[in-house]
Amino acid sequence: MYFAAIFTLSAVLGGTSPALPGPVTPHPSTACPSRNVPLEGRKSPLDSLTFQVANQSVKVCYGRPSSRGRVMLGGKDVPYGTLWRTGANEPTIFYAPIALKVAGIAVPPGTYSLYTVPGRTEWEIIVNRSISQWGKEDNYTAKVKAQELGRAKVKSESATSPIETFTIRAEPDGNSANLVLEWEKTRVKIPFQAAK
Repeated sequence: MYFAAIFTLSAVLGGTSPALPGPVTPHPSTACPSRNVPLEGRKSPLDSLTFQVANQSVKVCYGRPSSRGRVMLGGKDVPYGTLWRTGANEPTIFYAPIALKVAGIAVPPGTYSLYTVPGRTEWEIIVNRSISQWGKEDNYTAKVKAQELGRAKVKSESATSPIETFTIRAEPDGNSANLVLEWEKTRVKIPFQAAK
């Protein structure tokens, strides 16, 4: 019990345990954050996926809104040309265990939010260091914007059949992967590659 307590305290502080040789390296939590809205009974459930880039696990956490008879992309809820949290509730978050290129944006190891600006033919991808804000787009303040790593554009394409609930999945591609966003009649692929 005493050993476990010292190890835990040492890991939290990121120091060296006298009972263990060498430094203890703290790792960021990869649990999906859930703030402000209880997980039970959400209209847009919290979901996650894990995929491999260069044999390392990248995890994505996001809320899954459904159309429910509404036009979402390009409609009043997610208008074209306007910042979107890329899901519902909290902003979409991803955990990068290694240095990555996300749509060409240099991303050091860490935890980031993923925002987008949907358009008819292309989407703007935004990677941001800030992860503690609520996802509602008016919470993307100047202070949050100042923490952007970068922006990039990717083409959108038509989905073969309509998708009722916003879905993020991964398509492996050797040592990289495409993060695929799908909703209604739209599909967007965001390349995730190991940085060289």
